[in-house]
Amino acid sequence: MQGTILLGGTDLPCCQHRQTVIRGAALRHTPAQRFGGAQNLRVTAQRLPRRQLLTKAAVAEPLARSAQTKSEYELSTLTTWLLKEEQAGHLDSELATVISSIALACKQIASLVTRSGISNLTGAAGAANFSGEDQKKLDVISNEVFANALRASGRTGIIASEEEDLPVSVEETYSGNYVVVFDPLDGSSNIDAGISVGSIFGVYAPSEECDVNDMENPEKMMENCVINVCQPGSSLLAAGYCLYSSSTVLMLSIGKGLFGFTYDSMVGEFIMSHPNLQVPETGKIYAFNEGNYQGWEPKLREYMDGLKDAEKWGGKPYSARYIGSLVGDFHRTLLYGGIYGYPGDNANPNGKLRLLYECAPMSYLVEQGGGKGSTGRERVLDVCPEKVHQRVPLFIGSKKEVENVEAYLAQA
Repeated sequence: MQGTILLGGTDLPCCQHRQTVIRGAALRHTPAQRFGGAQNLRVTAQRLPRRQLLTKAAVAEPLARSAQTKSEYELSTLTTWLLKEEQAGHLDSELATVISSIALACKQIASLVTRSGISNLTGAAGAANFSGEDQKKLDVISNEVFANALRASGRTGIIASEEEDLPVSVEETYSGNYVVVFDPLDGSSNIDAGISVGSIFGVYAPSEECDVNDMENPEKMMENCVINVCQPGSSLLAAGYCLYSSSTVLMLSIGKGLFGFTYDSMVGEFIMSHPNLQVPETGKIYAFNEGNYQGWEPKLREYMDGLKDAEKWGGKPYSARYIGSLVGDFHRTLLYGGIYGYPGDNANPNGKLRLLYECAPMSYLVEQGGGKGSTGRERVLDVCPEKVHQRVPLFIGSKKEVENVEAYLAQA
């Protein structure tokens, strides 16, 4: 029986026999007991020289240890994470390509933000966007960087930016046709002061109604594309933001939890730094622009007064932390808990934040981390946009904190 050794009356292939010999080397038995007889022992000695057995044993033990111990030099990057999620069936290669393109845009913008003070990139661009807000130079540049990266991916059919009047069809698409909405540089009014800013994005599934190749009736095609963009946040396939601050952090979700990646400029990659992040259920920090206090509805003012009442909270009231940059304030809220709010007031009944570009993606992220996003009266992700630049009030953060403000507003 060539290639097989009789081991105590049992036929085993040679490779299995060698493993058996290695495992049995530490047992205190005689050779005859170990192999079932002197005859089989002689056969074993002929087929497996002692040096070979010792070599096998010496190699097998460290290999087993290395399989169980993670190397200190092993990095979990955004690229490897996307590959694993694709293997698990949580996203396809087309969506992974879109996310990778967004990550590239974030790297470019991070570099621009870092060098803005010495590259003449600060100050106003001399124009206003669709919403009537003065554009900074980096607003215009970041918008172009984002749009170019998405077009180059070949996987987007429609892109909609806060800086553009209407969604834009992408003629360079090869497949995928995803709809991507984004705010290329949120909080840009803080750029000149060196305060944290960020980019926000959301990805929706494509629709057959929006066919960029249908140029027989371009007006009808564009109308269908706008409708295609105006989807509720509950339809998001992925969302995230990139924070440009003391470090560049990409927070991302594809509907399977909330994950954070920090950019390592030495490696040139986003490295996993916040795996499966969970938002604290409560937190005694609030971030509201209290300069608008007098314009708020009475129940909201009552809620705010309650947060400052030390007796109500065991002698220590809530702490106020407000940067004026949604991404910066929201990132702190994710990590430490608490609530961020931009309610409506007398001047702006629906607040100033856009549903598509800011409120929906952020609410998607916070819910993936166990938090909550609300307009004060309904779930943000359930609001279906009626127009691409629609604004809604926003209360977002720890679940119990958001439920608390909802309870006040429900009494109005």
